[in-house]
Amino acid sequence: MRHEPLNLYSLTRAELQQQLVDWDIKPLHAERLWKYLYIDLVSSFDDMPELLPRLAQQLRAHTTLGVLPTALETASSDGFTRKYLLSLPDRARIETVLMRFTGRVTACVSSQVGCAMGCVFCASGVAGLTRHLGPEEIVGQVLRARAVLDPGEHLRNVVYMGMGEPLHNYAATKRSLELLTHREGIAISPRYITVSTSGLVPEIMRLGEDFGGHIGLAISLHAADDATRGALMPINKKYPLETLVAALHRYPLPKRRRITIEYTLVLGKNDDTSEAHKLVRVLRGLPVKVNLIPMNPIETSTLGPPEPRRVLAFQRVLYEAGIACFVRRQRGDDVSAACGQLAMIGKKPKVRTHRA
Repeated sequence: MRHEPLNLYSLTRAELQQQLVDWDIKPLHAERLWKYLYIDLVSSFDDMPELLPRLAQQLRAHTTLGVLPTALETASSDGFTRKYLLSLPDRARIETVLMRFTGRVTACVSSQVGCAMGCVFCASGVAGLTRHLGPEEIVGQVLRARAVLDPGEHLRNVVYMGMGEPLHNYAATKRSLELLTHREGIAISPRYITVSTSGLVPEIMRLGEDFGGHIGLAISLHAADDATRGALMPINKKYPLETLVAALHRYPLPKRRRITIEYTLVLGKNDDTSEAHKLVRVLRGLPVKVNLIPMNPIETSTLGPPEPRRVLAFQRVLYEAGIACFVRRQRGDDVSAACGQLAMIGKKPKVRTHRA
């Protein structure tokens, strides 16, 4: 029986050392290999000349590098956003977005091919879930982002807000977080990584326990009552608002840290000021900040964003209640790289019409 080659980007440093021991090679040689992978960002075994020859032979025979080639790169007219369509070994494709802000660069990574959550305002779930990504495929997106940075740029932030529900793929998400935050590897601070979820309560608690609340948490809330949220997000039927909010009250947060609440404003669905007042009541007592996201149009839905005046009126209600509230600046929408627009290229599902 033929075994698939071992992807090096799926291994922790300790596991890499153990693999060398299994090959009867001293584990100290893992240090140079680790640096080749995560510091030098090599893309081929030919770029590892300092390795012990016997180790290089084993690597070529039994492993592979998790480099994700770019099938298509598109740049937004805003000059700050680039979207990368990356090819996976099984010919599936995912999308990763690189966003440049003043003083920092952020990578938005995918965790699944497609998505099973079915949120009506998000393109990722239109074709359903194809498969989970492995940890090496999540890490590979970050390495791809680092490789295309301009001289002098530094990748500071990673957000799990691309295709898929990260906590639905919990094991791979956890492993990728461990790899991304390793001090002698990519070394991204946990405070600069945010995992976004539609509200999978058990996995939210696992994330808090496994990382002590140090990984940023973003909740896709999008409504302040079960009827509205259930119509927008099917996951609400399994984990209704009361259950979700109770979990957020128990979530372990370090001092001066807040949970991010993502709220997509959909015209005629959840954008009235009365909905804002309900949101204030739901969030009372929680350490949060709210990101208001005027819905980015997707070709598979007739839903759309409210007018700017309604957005500002909604924001004003939260602000006057003492809740930090920001309107997310639209970036990358002209290349379908904005929030909710990432999808599998080539999928052309039927447009869903939503009644008022």
